[in-house]
Amino acid sequence: MSKLETAFVTGAGSGIGRALALAMAREGTALYLTDIDADGLARTCAEVKKHQANVHMHTLDVADRGAMEAAAADAAIKLGAIDAVFNNAGVSLSDTVAQMSYTDLQWLMDINFYGVVHGTKAFLPDMLKRGQGHIINVSSLFGLIGVGSQSAYCAAKHAVKGFNESLYYELEGTGVQVHSVHPGGVDTNIVLNGKHLHNVEGDTSAARAQEGFRDMIETSAGDAANIILEGVRRGQYRILVGRDAKRVDRLQRWLPNRWRLMFSKAMAKRRSKNPF
Repeated sequence: MSKLETAFVTGAGSGIGRALALAMAREGTALYLTDIDADGLARTCAEVKKHQANVHMHTLDVADRGAMEAAAADAAIKLGAIDAVFNNAGVSLSDTVAQMSYTDLQWLMDINFYGVVHGTKAFLPDMLKRGQGHIINVSSLFGLIGVGSQSAYCAAKHAVKGFNESLYYELEGTGVQVHSVHPGGVDTNIVLNGKHLHNVEGDTSAARAQEGFRDMIETSAGDAANIILEGVRRGQYRILVGRDAKRVDRLQRWLPNRWRLMFSKAMAKRRSKNPF
């Protein structure tokens, strides 16, 4: 695949989204960048415009289907045909199933799952009509495994994984590709900006949660963006981001029952050092 001429990115105000925008701008890709965080989005655009003049930004709540469809239509007006849509926006929620409210569960699912669905469906018809395009849907390492106090996040990311796999079969022979992205511990603000209510012991603090997350980081946002873009260039369906994602993926597939025991012990040891 040659370089992407045009791309649409959600969650571009920080983290992987911002890193993707910067990496593509350096390659000459024209960009339509979106985020619900208007200030973060403006900072990203200011950085990106140092490398690429053809950049447009739009404040967007991906949970709003109508707003997504309007943004997709505006992107087509501003940039023409969109070569790639990066459905990257996401939020985090730490809570147990017993204590989690339906309101919080719905909030996360609307963004982390339906945001991906909205972005996919907004761009897919035109891509199918043209017989080309890339849909890059960000799941997670937590879309491959389950983790205590992360049931909502894991459910959404597993849903994205299943959605991607079904879409893969539907797109065979169309010229349109879907890429299922599974980042491990990447240096982003998703935990800092998330909701942290209860851990498996029944309590939590945002500060401890952020500290615990930072202990898990193995990949910078810039490296994650490069891995994702290389996977897209190679036409790779499944893109594992980080050594931790690759390591855990192998273990949970090769030793599914033993893996659960190993993971439970590892998490208990980790919580004893830094509970969240």
